[in-house]
Amino acid sequence: MKLLNKFVLNTISDQTFIRQLNHGSQRDTWIFVYTRRWRRDNGVLHGFSNRSVRWFKIPVNEILTGEVFPGEDLYLLTASGNFLLFASNTHSGILAVDLVDKSVRRINSCPLGPRGTSSWRRSGMKLVPDPSNPSNFRFMFAEMVNNRPVLFTYHSKTTTWTTKEAEEVNNWGFKKNNNVFLSLSNRPHESIVMSVDDGSMMNRVPSILRPRMNQDAIRGCPSSVGFSRNDLESQLLHIHGDEYKVVIRLETIELSKLKRMKSLEVWEISSNGEKWELVSRAPSEVLSNKLCGVMMGCLERRLGVIRVALMTNREGLWNIIWLDYDKEKDKWEWVPLPHCRFLQGSNMAGISFSSGLTFSL
Repeated sequence: MKLLNKFVLNTISDQTFIRQLNHGSQRDTWIFVYTRRWRRDNGVLHGFSNRSVRWFKIPVNEILTGEVFPGEDLYLLTASGNFLLFASNTHSGILAVDLVDKSVRRINSCPLGPRGTSSWRRSGMKLVPDPSNPSNFRFMFAEMVNNRPVLFTYHSKTTTWTTKEAEEVNNWGFKKNNNVFLSLSNRPHESIVMSVDDGSMMNRVPSILRPRMNQDAIRGCPSSVGFSRNDLESQLLHIHGDEYKVVIRLETIELSKLKRMKSLEVWEISSNGEKWELVSRAPSEVLSNKLCGVMMGCLERRLGVIRVALMTNREGLWNIIWLDYDKEKDKWEWVPLPHCRFLQGSNMAGISFSSGLTFSL
């Protein structure tokens, strides 16, 4: 459009227009999906915004050209602001892609040494853009080291890693505030979660919480982070993100092997950090008897809205389900997505929510 219409060129090049565009886009939520046809293939990134009506094919490979080795096996770890973080299976490192500057940074090996994609847990890491400088970010992840909970933080401004060992906290010493919550372990009856004071990252020791699940809530059903390929009967799927988790129950349709969602619940860590508390159950009209197969997903809480994306696979066909729950309004919404044709015949190589994307025209 810049080349075809001088009026459009003048309008979208105006700094006032760009500021207004970015002011509105700050509230947008994006979902990014990275796929590959085969392992050594160049991946393809697609994005969808909750204010758009179509998927966007994002030319991330053009940005990566010259910065990655031929045939490098990449996996999308997480995204936030202008940044996408990829893990490399080939070289066991991390790459940060800036969609606005169209630049790539290789992150120094973390103190734990090289890590392949299987070492990363989505609910145990967080990418935090610098609000004062969109070109900088912090990448945090929690890990058990010699049976001790440790927080690892990468600072892009100084290109350095810092580590802090977390401490157990009593009920009186815990306050949620605007903390970052990183999941360390998810068992049927108890979770281990690290709470990081985001406002005092440099001088506050992270805390360890052990919220327990009500026994009645999971009686009769085993619990897992994902479904077992060999036994999908009556299982729960737990998807963790921030201080929340979504619990999904499936049921088998009579006289068939097809499954559908029986219930979907949002749980939250209590104010004292001791237990998981039920926040809401999705109404049946939102679930809409959707058929689904083996699932994985991601969860994010932002501006009072809890968002969950579910990857489903039924008879080899991939699909994405996006649900929003507004806690203040106690309102559920099924976000309609255009048909995901790009998923068919492809292998999943990562999915992530993102927000705060800015534009430079």
